Amino acid sequence: MSKIGLYFGTFNPVHVGHLIIANYMVENSDLDEIWMVVTPHNPFKKKSSLLENHHRFELVYRATENYPKIKPSDIEFKLPQPNYTVHTLAHISDKYSDKEFCLIMGEDNLKSFHKWKNYETILEHHHIYVYPRIAEGVVEHQFKNNPKIHKVDAPIVQISSTSIRKGIREGKNIQPMLTKEVWQYIDEMNFYKK
Repeated sequence: MSKIGLYFGTFNPVHVGHLIIANYMVENSDLDEIWMVVTPHNPFKKKSSLLENHHRFELVYRATENYPKIKPSDIEFKLPQPNYTVHTLAHISDKYSDKEFCLIMGEDNLKSFHKWKNYETILEHHHIYVYPRIAEGVVEHQFKNNPKIHKVDAPIVQISSTSIRKGIREGKNIQPMLTKEVWQYIDEMNFYKK
């Protein structure tokens, strides 16, 4: 049974930091593939800087084309909103019953994991792979030595999509933070310019 790590994000836009983490996770753990799950625009949140779902999926598609073990996923686009990870995991496990799904999250998310909807159910059925992030707060005691939570010593990447969008708006050269394919699409489509 192949083991898939689900890496959720708005990926607005997807940058080299996301790829460094995804690639490190798939190359240095027992995961066979990473699916980068593009989270849809929440209809209840007004977020003008968030690109349309299909554009963000296209960016992830272009970013991962040369990485056979990393795949883009739009599985959440078809699920009712607002969506919770626990529902996505149930849906995806049902749809692909021949695969085992694990969750990939930054350490900052692990610190607030006890506030997630039905987090106990997630832990009961899925392993969690955690990459380091510099963030305030502490990891809850119950998650410290949990056999289902695996820390992967991935590089700490301090690149943010927010700073990339701001840089584009200010006319700065942010190309080193994006793959060539992602930069070309953003530039061609005039994204994030205003």
